[in-house]
Amino acid sequence: MTGGAGSGVDARPGVLLLHGLMGRAAHWTSTARWLAARHRVVALDQRGHGRSERPAEDAYTREAYVADVEATLEQLGLAPAVVVGHAMGALTAWQLAAKRPDLVRGLIICDMRASALGAASQREWEGWFKSWPLPFATLADVRRFFGADDPWCERPNPARGEWYAEVMRESVDGWRPVFEPEHMLKSRETWVYDAHWEELAQVRCPTLVLRGLDGELGRAEAQEMVRVLPLGEYAEVADAGHLLHYDQPEGWRAVVEPVVDRWLGGA
Repeated sequence: MTGGAGSGVDARPGVLLLHGLMGRAAHWTSTARWLAARHRVVALDQRGHGRSERPAEDAYTREAYVADVEATLEQLGLAPAVVVGHAMGALTAWQLAAKRPDLVRGLIICDMRASALGAASQREWEGWFKSWPLPFATLADVRRFFGADDPWCERPNPARGEWYAEVMRESVDGWRPVFEPEHMLKSRETWVYDAHWEELAQVRCPTLVLRGLDGELGRAEAQEMVRVLPLGEYAEVADAGHLLHYDQPEGWRAVVEPVVDRWLGGA
């Protein structure tokens, strides 16, 4: 997905949007629309997600995810860009910034923890995938399950249902995810057992650590991340959970848009 100014070469400052685990570029449609009014915006379907290829299970390494983003920025001439990453996409963003500071002008880290989550978390995810009542008969069933019936959904959340409806496709027997769940577990396995503070401390560009008040990143850890970052800032979106750009799109925009404009000189 791209957003920009008509035909020809778009020389405006670049913004790259990186979705989280199970996500896809289309999740950034609303964000891309308002950012594209002043900036050149690209959203990437990362490997194994959306419409990207499904490589073998051994291809879902941290190094591969970072290399994909590195190649995207270089081949599209987007760098140095502001990189906005949600969850796993945020980890990829700060690992890229640590490795290739020349490619990243600023980072927005959305609801991603720097601490290790551990084996128990991975087992919980394995059990959660097995609990999905696949195939879903209709998209309405998808929205109902993930928005209300899913045991991981602490309270009814229609925005969550819409997020998951976006990653389903119709097959001969019903609606199934566009990704392979085992590939998502393999992707997660490459970072869930490790802490990522050292790489975070290597990020030299301005960085906003952003969380939903009811998200997975707690305030204490978020503020410690800001302290570790040489040029860290902190913000939060009220009444939002992990999917803060879906839960509270207006609150999300109110935080993100002025930060991106400031870093890119209001271009």
